Amino acid sequence: MKNTDELRFVALGGAGEIGMNLSLYGCGGRWLMVDLGLGFADESTPGIDILVPDPAYIAERREALDGIVLTHAHEDHLGAVAVLWPKLRCPVYASPFAAAVLKRKLAEAGVKDVPLHVVAPNAPFDVGPFGIEYLSAAHSIPEGHLLAIRTAAGLAVHATDWKLDPAPLVGTRTDEDRLRALGAEGVQALLVDSTNAMVEGRAGSEGALRDSLTEIVAGCAGRVAVACFSSNIARIETIAHAAAANDRQACLVGRSLWRMVEAARETGYLAGTPPFLTEHDVGYLPADRVVMAVTGSQGERRSALSRIAADDHPAVALEPGDTVVFSSRQIPGNELAISRVQNRLVRQGIEVIVDGARETHVSGHPAREELRALYEWLNPAAVVPIHGETRHLFEQVALARSAGVADALVAENGTLVRLMPGPVEVIGEVETGRLGLDGKRLVPVDGGTMRMRSRIGFAGSAVATVVVDRRGALAADPRVTLHGVIEPDDTEEVAEAAIDAMIDAIDDLSRQARRDDDDVAEAARRALAGTLRRTTGKRPVAEVHVVRV
Repeated sequence: MKNTDELRFVALGGAGEIGMNLSLYGCGGRWLMVDLGLGFADESTPGIDILVPDPAYIAERREALDGIVLTHAHEDHLGAVAVLWPKLRCPVYASPFAAAVLKRKLAEAGVKDVPLHVVAPNAPFDVGPFGIEYLSAAHSIPEGHLLAIRTAAGLAVHATDWKLDPAPLVGTRTDEDRLRALGAEGVQALLVDSTNAMVEGRAGSEGALRDSLTEIVAGCAGRVAVACFSSNIARIETIAHAAAANDRQACLVGRSLWRMVEAARETGYLAGTPPFLTEHDVGYLPADRVVMAVTGSQGERRSALSRIAADDHPAVALEPGDTVVFSSRQIPGNELAISRVQNRLVRQGIEVIVDGARETHVSGHPAREELRALYEWLNPAAVVPIHGETRHLFEQVALARSAGVADALVAENGTLVRLMPGPVEVIGEVETGRLGLDGKRLVPVDGGTMRMRSRIGFAGSAVATVVVDRRGALAADPRVTLHGVIEPDDTEEVAEAAIDAMIDAIDDLSRQARRDDDDVAEAARRALAGTLRRTTGKRPVAEVHVVRV
């Protein structure tokens, strides 16, 4: 890629899925990365909580990567920087609030020497051949931004995570005047948030939600816990307001909430909000005098709310008569985990209030009316949808065409697109994938380690030890250990059948084969696996160790 009159785009994450946003723009042999986010794992990746996009394609070209520009401080947009930056080692650009959040994450991860450039809102700056302008946007976090990206090839707008909110409470409104000015200048390509492309109307206002949550708290008799995203500073301020309006104290329960509040205060937000009480103060307050903001709205296994629901939190407990309000949307894939937490709470006599029955949440992403407005303001020559599942991307394309943008196409993760000169066109595919943070290591989620772990989790494992002499004759009966294959009371019978089968298999080997440890191990493994398959109907992972004496 050397043509300076051509602008290319490829997503390594976040296109065809919710989360793990990683977008690349290429021009003249140089690359710009927009966002580097993470996602949360589910039961399909045992032992792993955090997922990140595989950056192999750009890591192999990191000498051509001029920088990472972060649009805002949500985990699915900056959460992977601390994990993946050592593979990239390029400058990082962020607004003051996003930089404050990122500094804490880097320090916690022990990642040093990151060249972090703090960019003032609406101040233009250059990253290699890319001219960048932050465009203020309302979102569910302070300092949300769209990006104007200027190159020798033309102007593109990267419009992820925004909405039109007349009363965002914390942060600014989306800058309609500046967007209209860009439209007059000429936008060749718009890459646009598709999360709510299937939702009619508008996303809703944080200002209107404040009244609803205050009313909900007023109707509660006991303790109130409000589960929300820790990054939603406006929602945290609303919880404090609802507490004060009902003569209650506001508390924060969850480390990520404290980190976000510290970053917000450091950068000038929450200035009028009194200090929050800690989780250790909750037990000293009357039940009808406390409102808690808690982490865990997505059912995360280690979150504060999950521990409270399991009666396993060291400082906070709920009881019959208390209320938990879910003030967030369900991220696709988290439904089962959220239901598990809610069911545990209800079983304990705790009232659970979710969005729908009462207004407890407004989205931070644009619905169809807002998307149509953006099309009108920018009048883009072409549209490529981002930030959404496949069905959202296709719906965005249909919406764009109905709004008069004929040049629109779906490009999921790995699809390399020429944005300009137009029309937009798919010109190739690049390597993509997901990595899981397994302890301190990154492993491919479709690699051998995870496949083996999933097999063991599904069918269990069997390990046998075979002791043979130098001639290959058995020096003792094989020993078999079964893990998660069958109920303990039935283990002896099945193990004996497997031992008999392994003895027969080794006896059937030729004299030469019995002298080869690999041949002995494979014969015994086949006999072990076959016996377990016949007796249990399962295919556990079978492994044989040969010891020669």
